Amino acid sequence: MHTDIEIVEAEQTSIDCTMADSTANSRTRDLDKLLLRPGHLIGPNFEPGPELRDDLQEYAKVLVIGAGGLGCELLKDLALSGFKNLEVIDMDRIEITNLNRQFLFRLEDVGKPKAEVAAKRVMERVSGVNIVPHFCRIEDKDLDFYSDFNIIALGLDSVEARSYINSVACSFLEYDSEDKPREETIKPMVDGGTEGFKGHARVIIPGVTPCFECTIWLFPPQVKFPLCTLAETPRTAAHCIEYAHLIKWDEVHNGKAFDPDNPEHMQWVYTEALKRAELFGIPGVTYSLTQGVVKNIIPAIASTNAIISAACTLETLKIASGCSKTLSNYMSYNGVEGVHVKVTEFVRDKDCLVCGSGVLIELDASVTLKKFINLLEDHPNLHLSKASVTHQGKNLYMQAPPVLEEMTRSNLTRPLFDLMGQVARDTVHVTGMMSKNDKKMSGLRKLRVVFKGVDGVADMDSAGSA
Repeated sequence: MHTDIEIVEAEQTSIDCTMADSTANSRTRDLDKLLLRPGHLIGPNFEPGPELRDDLQEYAKVLVIGAGGLGCELLKDLALSGFKNLEVIDMDRIEITNLNRQFLFRLEDVGKPKAEVAAKRVMERVSGVNIVPHFCRIEDKDLDFYSDFNIIALGLDSVEARSYINSVACSFLEYDSEDKPREETIKPMVDGGTEGFKGHARVIIPGVTPCFECTIWLFPPQVKFPLCTLAETPRTAAHCIEYAHLIKWDEVHNGKAFDPDNPEHMQWVYTEALKRAELFGIPGVTYSLTQGVVKNIIPAIASTNAIISAACTLETLKIASGCSKTLSNYMSYNGVEGVHVKVTEFVRDKDCLVCGSGVLIELDASVTLKKFINLLEDHPNLHLSKASVTHQGKNLYMQAPPVLEEMTRSNLTRPLFDLMGQVARDTVHVTGMMSKNDKKMSGLRKLRVVFKGVDGVADMDSAGSA
């Protein structure tokens, strides 16, 4: 015989199980409409069914780069869309100014790494998801790290960071004898960006759609103020702030480095900018504007981040499952006056140095690795300095860290032909510093190295020689 208490406990357990099943079903209800049913817009390899949903959860690995306003939304949306294996990388710590739009962070989190706190908060709210955080720069990770992911989702706020990740993803791309991309080497990316009430979402399939470098002209050049204007004829609040930041600071502090994350340094610039503005009768200098100008902060609005993140997450799901055709290939959103959404199909640059088949370089078989690295600085299409070289995943020479530099230093005096296994032609990847828009930045390039005078090598166009 069962007691009344046992009967009540059994009924309660049954109710709990029913509620848990109902919650699980409600979480996958909308997802099942995409993954369990056929349709007219599906991808060529789409096979609907519960197996697809299970495989998506078990095998799909997505890397989210950036854990700011857009990155927080991406982590949440991806976790709620069935992706269980996520990783996030971000080099920043949480600031109090982040809290108005980066909803995963709280006041007690200020000073903590964004990636670690964002991963923890999503895992607390979405059961079954595993998010691995990485508190470091994107350049600190090697190619093997990035090769482990099926899709890379970008929630970045700088052109330089996008350009670097684009070059990394395109470095995995290989072409067949007919100059067509090998499908198994394609590393898809989904890129999102927001600025105030405006935003974009785009799909980058290296070798198929335009890569970031193919459409670099979409991004306007950064505003730079002439020093003579700042010093003599300021006209705006930004001029006053930049005067205090770029000119007055060095005059007063005798070369002491300005730290934008130091509140005392920022307060000093704000005070000096305010004095400058009063002198010239210019209104509008505020502490928040001072932070924005000095740190190049892009204005962000939570609702725009949510909209762009939703679009990026849907495209990520399409790529991973084939449940629908992907975006072709750039969506712009404008919510300044009403809502305006436009999709534009840009054309890939077949001669792109990043997503193309690689820069052709002809060498004598006797050229040493050191001479090869020196040649890269003078190459008209590269201008790469302080280069590190890898071949088929093996480090031939690494500039950093010091332990790897020491381990690979002996290769510098050896012929590159020998280091590459004495093959007539093959691809190498080179990472180094390059100049872009008057800035020095990290860059990764794919090179097709051909050795002259080696059996099996046809005469090549001398224009590609180095």
